[in-house]
Amino acid sequence: MAPSRLAFEDISKVFPGVKALSEVSFEVAPGEIHALLGENGAGKSTLLRILSGVFRPTQGEVKVDGTVHHFRKPESARQAGIAMIHQELQQVPHLTVAQNMFLGHSLTRLGGLIVDRREQERRAAEALAMIDPSIDPSAPISSLKVAQRQVVEIARALLDRARIVAMDEPTSSLTPSEFDRLAGIIERLAAGGVSIIYVSHKMDEVFRVCRRATVMRDGKVVRTGIDLRASAPDEVIGMMVGRELLAEAHHSHATRTVSVEVRNLSTHRIRDVSFDLHKGEVLGVAGLVGSGRTELLRAISGADRLAAGTVKVDGTTLALSNPRAAIAAGIGLLPEERKREGIIPGRSVTSNMALPSMARFSKAGIINHRKLKRTAEDLLTRVKLRPFQLDRQIKLFSGGNQQKAIIARWLAAGSRILLFDEPTRGIDVGAKSEIYRLIEDLAAGGHGVIVVSSELPEVLRVSDRVLVMRDGAVAAELGRDQMSEETIVSHAVGTTASRIGTA
Repeated sequence: MAPSRLAFEDISKVFPGVKALSEVSFEVAPGEIHALLGENGAGKSTLLRILSGVFRPTQGEVKVDGTVHHFRKPESARQAGIAMIHQELQQVPHLTVAQNMFLGHSLTRLGGLIVDRREQERRAAEALAMIDPSIDPSAPISSLKVAQRQVVEIARALLDRARIVAMDEPTSSLTPSEFDRLAGIIERLAAGGVSIIYVSHKMDEVFRVCRRATVMRDGKVVRTGIDLRASAPDEVIGMMVGRELLAEAHHSHATRTVSVEVRNLSTHRIRDVSFDLHKGEVLGVAGLVGSGRTELLRAISGADRLAAGTVKVDGTTLALSNPRAAIAAGIGLLPEERKREGIIPGRSVTSNMALPSMARFSKAGIINHRKLKRTAEDLLTRVKLRPFQLDRQIKLFSGGNQQKAIIARWLAAGSRILLFDEPTRGIDVGAKSEIYRLIEDLAAGGHGVIVVSSELPEVLRVSDRVLVMRDGAVAAELGRDQMSEETIVSHAVGTTASRIGTA
């Protein structure tokens, strides 16, 4: 019998005080698209870091085409035909596409004295031609869209003649149409014999592109060789979280009292937007990427300068010259780019929680640590932070728990209006359910909540009402009884639902 393309055999990894992986074993066949599933903290990233040579296993072996490999560094894994495509792309913005593709192993001439840029661009163009010939290898990588930058990473894997490509959340920043294109590229790679390990929290994507799956939980393999064509998503999710996630009905807590009045709001990216937000209401904002969803939240939060229009909170017109004015008025923004704009990675979760309200915990410049600790314990218990380690650096927490800490931040600041931009991006299915519950709890407590999301099932799950944006303006306002994926999409693209269904 022919050997598998990739085999993990009894892989364990122990860090000081933590056993991250325990006897992990599974195989991936040549040309297979294999899903690696599990909640954040299940051990998936640790396993992929072992595969890519970043970590060395405490015990166990990695086999490629039947040969045992002991990768001591990423270059060793690359030479063995392994490529890793990270959720956060490992690219240097000011370098060209070709330079990024040859990063770490540049082509040279004259005895290594001069980088042969022309040859690099020629070979890069050859690799790109297989999947997207429209990308210019001489263009700065920063000029490309996220989807194109993903393609560059895949082309780099082809350039290295990779036999195994591991993709960690490759679609977290992609639109549905961009995912469709990526799915086609992945399927062509697999048809050419490349084995793909596909990590994603988006189960619809997993079931579309993958045939088999391995599920991990708490550093162990729960089950491997799962035939996804013969399995239901709920069954697989149950394996991942170790419990059944019950589908929860939507409960509205909206009142008649208007909390926020937005009138004729315009910035450089949005135009003439008007709406009301009621106390206890969850208002969804949907639309295509570039429709102005994020820019609307940035305008309300004072992050972007207004060109025209007004924002009133409880009847008072705000002077939104900066985010401090919005925070003082009780508005809190949970940004889309959580790791870049929402947290200070090297600071503790308590410190991150207290960022906008430190004056509340200090007097004459001296911090009252007892009061700060007491508030942190209360609020972080309320949002169910896990693990409950308040002095731990926030970068060491999962995305879901980082989001919980940011929610606690705005509760500590006394915010009554919360703006969620892509609240569950990069968050696993179990944590998603918890975030939805927190949003509903906030509404039940009288907060006004606005949720921007690219995931239509999420919009439908949490929203009492939906604004659909197109080209920087509100294209439609839909009540609960009018909301459906087809209706939202039809307004977002400016066509009818029937035409979409036949496109």
